[in-house]
Amino acid sequence: MLPTLRFQPRLLPTLATLAGVALLVYLGQWQAGKADRREAEIAQHTARAGLAPVIISGQRVDPVALQDRPVVVRGSYESAGQFYVDNRQEAGQPGVHVVTPLRIAGSDTRILVNRGWAPWAQGRRVLPVAEVPTGEVQVRGVATVPINKNFFLMPDHVESLPRLWERLDLERFTRESPFPVQPVVVLQDPDANPTALVRHWPAPEDRVAKHRSYALQWYAMAVALAVFYVYASTQRKERA
Repeated sequence: MLPTLRFQPRLLPTLATLAGVALLVYLGQWQAGKADRREAEIAQHTARAGLAPVIISGQRVDPVALQDRPVVVRGSYESAGQFYVDNRQEAGQPGVHVVTPLRIAGSDTRILVNRGWAPWAQGRRVLPVAEVPTGEVQVRGVATVPINKNFFLMPDHVESLPRLWERLDLERFTRESPFPVQPVVVLQDPDANPTALVRHWPAPEDRVAKHRSYALQWYAMAVALAVFYVYASTQRKERA
């Protein structure tokens, strides 16, 4: 005798399955979107790295258009405004990034220059020494817009030392500055004006394949849940 198959869904399992499939598909789309964005970032970084440098003046720049572009800016460093960004590693060694405001020549506008990495040579109780060039200088580098990721409802840590920042917060510097500030930060060229500071600016990490793999896993789980629901909702009766 061949069994008779009858699909008999129940309300609560159906609603739970629909919610579960929707969530899994959403997570798959989220990971796929991250893959697409990272792929675009890598392509933009590669394409713009070979462009001619943009000369930055006191006129406000478009941060989106300038992201990843080589830039040149002239001005004078302001050592009094220099600060340090904590929790930066180089070759597995803890240290800080040294960030110094530059007053752009012929204007009152400032721009932040990340001059490189320095180790905690004397322990975390003493800030690293980073001498600031005097007089007018020309700075070459790459423009970037810092991305600050804040965890939900997590307050900022109290700074353990004056001028030691938890992250490079351009909005905070702009808010606290009495002068106009360009909406980008210059990552100083490793080959220009050699100093004791280490300038290593890696390209965006290629995690496209990983994100797409995660997306496929979420999609596969959604399909598996739907198949299980259909199987569990199907009754089998023997025909006489």
